[in-house]
Amino acid sequence: MNSLFDSIRKIGFRRGPDRILGGIAGGLAAVTGLNVWLVRILVLLSFLLPVLGVGAYVVVWAITPWQDGSIPLQRAFGGGQLER
Repeated sequence: MNSLFDSIRKIGFRRGPDRILGGIAGGLAAVTGLNVWLVRILVLLSFLLPVLGVGAYVVVWAITPWQDGSIPLQRAFGGGQLER
């Protein structure tokens, strides 16, 4: 299971440091080069889609690493400590 989380970390996508809730919009803005507020509006608009918008956000939130590399889903499975 750790190899899955290690491969997620190798992608390089992290939650943005400029965050309001989960940091997903900030991370997407950093990767795409778009304005963070534009990405936030697009994420909020995606919530209008039944189940898909909120469901996708929750899944991305669970598997996206924080700036320090820790992943919430990995912590939930008891493997939250990173080896440094």
